[in-house]
Amino acid sequence: MNRLKFSKMHGLGNNYIYVNLFEETLREEELPEIAVRVSNVNTGIGSDGMILIGPSDKADFRMRVFNNDGSEAKNCGNGLRSVAKYVYDRGLTDKQSFHIETLGGIVEAKVHLGDDKRVKLVTVDMGAPRLLKKDLPMEGDPNSTTILETLDVQGTSYTITAVSMGNPHAVIFVEDVEQVDVAGIGPNIEHHPVFPERVNVEFIQVVNRGEIIFRVWERGSGITQACGTGACAAAVAGILTEKLDRKVLVHLLGGDLEIEWNENGHVYMTGPAEFICDGVFYR
Repeated sequence: MNRLKFSKMHGLGNNYIYVNLFEETLREEELPEIAVRVSNVNTGIGSDGMILIGPSDKADFRMRVFNNDGSEAKNCGNGLRSVAKYVYDRGLTDKQSFHIETLGGIVEAKVHLGDDKRVKLVTVDMGAPRLLKKDLPMEGDPNSTTILETLDVQGTSYTITAVSMGNPHAVIFVEDVEQVDVAGIGPNIEHHPVFPERVNVEFIQVVNRGEIIFRVWERGSGITQACGTGACAAAVAGILTEKLDRKVLVHLLGGDLEIEWNENGHVYMTGPAEFICDGVFYR
């Protein structure tokens, strides 16, 4: 029986199993199965998925994200903050600003230390949002955008704004997020044929021009406590539709994130990341 050392971490309740590939070796073909097994709350450890931390020939570190259904995601904002905390607190780097390679591109992370010299908050430069249909991808004119566009879903019309933050998001503004059937609507939009690679779905209630309430159905994972890339996409969508200013406080189920769409075109996300435990998984 093989032993797999792991750490469990969360960013605002969005929790993953983290594997340090500087110490552990996993075969490529077994990664989806391992992600499904460790994520299972009844027979595994229980998580929203698995994240691998390893070396990169393009950046300081490489992050790979596997959802709890075994599919690989291009990016994960909460995962990025947790990876940044992991590599600094575990002594894999002494730099307080470094770069992380993801399938969605290379991002810069900056750690903010507490009085104990451990990472308290992380700011991630998520890069510029991508708004063209070909960037998501989404069916239709590849060079057009989707801003407040009507999408028919099983006889019901939803007004969506589509944003890619290295992974695809469909943002829907609602009057009251508590009245939204996220579990019922989310998967139908996620699997809508207009999104050939599926999509994350955000439901957003605007409190004021600098504050929103956020709920999410994540592609491949379902309802989660938080989604960093989704919070970025929601802020961008609100700014594009003139509902929000460029700095936004996002209230997620797991806590708050600060999102800024800077004048330089990049989106900056600041929030916490926490260790839960270390352990060994027998497989």
